[in-house]
Amino acid sequence: MKKIFLPAIVLMAVLLVSARLTINDKKKSSDIDWPEYLGGSDRNHYSTLTQINTSNVGQITKAWEYHSLDSGQVQCNPIIVNGTLYGVTATNQVFALDAATGKEKWKFKAGKGGGLNTNRGVTYWTSGSESRILYAYESWLYALDANSGKPIKSFGADGRVSLKKGLGETAKDKFVISNTPGTLFEDLIMMPLRLSEGPDAAPGNIQAFNVRTGELAWVFHTIPHPGEFGYDTWPKDVYKNTEVGAANNWSGMAVDKKRGILFVPTGSAGFDFYGGNRAGQNLFANSLLALNARTGKRMWHFQLVHHDIWDRDIPAPPNLVTIKKDGKTIDAVAQVTKAGFVYIFDRVTGKPVYPINEIKVPKSDIPEEKSWPTQPVPSMPKPYARTTFTESDINPHSADRDSLLAVYRKANKGMFHPFGKTPAIILPGFDGGAEWGGAAVDPSGIMYVNANEMPWIASLSPTPKDDELSNLSPGQRVYTLNCVVCHGPERKGNPRSGYPSLVDIGQRRERDYVSKLITSGKGMMPGFTSITGTEKQALIAFLFGDEKVEVSSADKEEKGPFVPYKFNGYNKFLDSKGYPAISPPWGTLTAIDLNTGKHVWQKTLGEFKELTAKGIAPTGTENYGGPVITAGGLLFIAATKDGMFRAFDKKTGKLLWQTELPAAGFATPSTYEVNGKQYIVVACGGTKLGTKKGDSYVAFALP
Repeated sequence: MKKIFLPAIVLMAVLLVSARLTINDKKKSSDIDWPEYLGGSDRNHYSTLTQINTSNVGQITKAWEYHSLDSGQVQCNPIIVNGTLYGVTATNQVFALDAATGKEKWKFKAGKGGGLNTNRGVTYWTSGSESRILYAYESWLYALDANSGKPIKSFGADGRVSLKKGLGETAKDKFVISNTPGTLFEDLIMMPLRLSEGPDAAPGNIQAFNVRTGELAWVFHTIPHPGEFGYDTWPKDVYKNTEVGAANNWSGMAVDKKRGILFVPTGSAGFDFYGGNRAGQNLFANSLLALNARTGKRMWHFQLVHHDIWDRDIPAPPNLVTIKKDGKTIDAVAQVTKAGFVYIFDRVTGKPVYPINEIKVPKSDIPEEKSWPTQPVPSMPKPYARTTFTESDINPHSADRDSLLAVYRKANKGMFHPFGKTPAIILPGFDGGAEWGGAAVDPSGIMYVNANEMPWIASLSPTPKDDELSNLSPGQRVYTLNCVVCHGPERKGNPRSGYPSLVDIGQRRERDYVSKLITSGKGMMPGFTSITGTEKQALIAFLFGDEKVEVSSADKEEKGPFVPYKFNGYNKFLDSKGYPAISPPWGTLTAIDLNTGKHVWQKTLGEFKELTAKGIAPTGTENYGGPVITAGGLLFIAATKDGMFRAFDKKTGKLLWQTELPAAGFATPSTYEVNGKQYIVVACGGTKLGTKKGDSYVAFALP
């Protein structure tokens, strides 16, 4: 019996090991990595992993922490391929880690001092034995060897190609960067661009580069040229980019690889808040574009905001979903917005899945402005953020309620009320509704989206004329024209709205740093490339308090385009203690059934612990960075100002686990498996919303 039984056991063991290896090999190819930004080309933030699930998530603990030694805001959603994690630091240095231990494999630093702009990650491409990391630094697209981090010399010129390559001559000296990873299709990468939001903005052309060579493959004009579809929705010379630009994709794209369709959401035209010089509907600003991914040819489009004068950029990549409606299965594309709406279309035809109604909106009281009379609003799903603000919505917990009411009563209201000399309340605010973190969608068609419910107050005023500026010093003149909107006439800034004080900046920063900051921008501040030469010198001297006004004269360099009205600044509607003027919740997390258009659940996201201690129910906080969902029934999200990392039951919205991060995680997490163990990792850079700085990535796993 033993001679027969033992070989049988050995054979059975061999078969079991073989089966496990086969399963693992299968998982390696499709399930265990996080190979693209937001998980995949569908941008659905979804993982099939189940090791961590609703029954055991309460047991997860920190598995490792990587310190980049480069503190500051990090918005990166890292990718994980074959056991290696790729991410970026606060100053846009690229690194590779052992995804099981957090041990650094390599780090690449472009430029001399590190970039000042945030970056949401990198793109991985492989063919045969070759693999590359593609990422943007300043106005360049770099290709690095994924194994060593060294530039691929055959890509472009010495490993990089200009992101201005397909934008035309007018973009040569303008602000152009990319802080969202590119989208891959075959051997092409399509790059998002962040541009100025003023009249000096570069064109927002969509560009495709060859991954192997860096050569430009195709260009799509979002501000059409003569003879192109949509040209007649602008004044005839706008395409020349002398006083209008942008209409760019900055938030990222999605691609249907099977059909070869690239889905591109675009932002507003620059200048954001005045369109008197761009009368018309303004295609393809604020649109969802479906392009042929191989050629860049338009297949269909839908404009979500006509003639945008509210900065209603589409803030996140769309989600490619499959839903069932009226007994039919539909491959659809769903787009979240700052305004709290979800627009859903048939991927191939562009036909709306739910009716979209053109509603009448108020007319601008600016004489030169020709605002559009209607705006498209979907009938379903219902908004996931409040779109109206009444007196009864004033924050009941605020000691300043009477003062807030007085401001409210004097302001214009309404989601599409044009800005003018009378302040207007915009809700959801300039940061949404949905933000760049985007939405997650599981295979059943349930969407999960976090949102801000922060009202802002905005207005316009006439741009100062030359004679009004003539009594100012050259540096003060440059400051008044370019910086006063955010930092105020006294340079005190508006820290509660995210704009730091510049008072005594010379005691905190070196001149070289400030000079670079003016040109390259930082965070959400664009670079002012139009401020050059003696203008920049004068501005820095003014900020540092040593401008020699008695010998200075007005700068004679060529001036940029003149716009008759200026924006009076981004101001959150807050009480004296810095809390929102609106009643809670101030941050939410909503599950929406895209099959029916109905909400499944909505929960408050985040808290101010000092208010909770007073017996006030958790209020929610502003939040930046999206969720991740898994087949294990979980939703993971950081994002909140309170610095917590949370796990929810995705079916019910019940909070199952939470932990405090070393710094707030204003980034979308990633989940993956290495050596049979599932991890969930999030970047913890803090800094935004006045939170403490951090420099780490933290991974969690079961013990």
